[in-house]
Amino acid sequence: MNITTAYASGRLTIGLIGELDHHAARETMQSITELLDEYLPRECALELSALRFMDSSGIALIVRLTRKMRELGGRVWLENPSAQVRRVLEAAGVERLVQVAAIGGMT
Repeated sequence: MNITTAYASGRLTIGLIGELDHHAARETMQSITELLDEYLPRECALELSALRFMDSSGIALIVRLTRKMRELGGRVWLENPSAQVRRVLEAAGVERLVQVAAIGGMT
């Protein structure tokens, strides 16, 4: 699992690249928490177009991230989930918790 970041005007964009499974989830959440503590963003976007695989560990990561952002008084959303990731998100009903968007025509 690789992570990319971009920060501008209170918005932190975190790109997840690779596979987010049980083995990668703990380390990834730790990295994300460190980024949130460093930037204290008002908005956080998870960019998921390069995430090839995600299981229920990814759902848990999204739930934790959403709670952390609420504690900071901010909001989170998911951008450009790949087809496999979108199926997992839909099956788990994640769109009831966090906005899922396709930006720039990507899916």
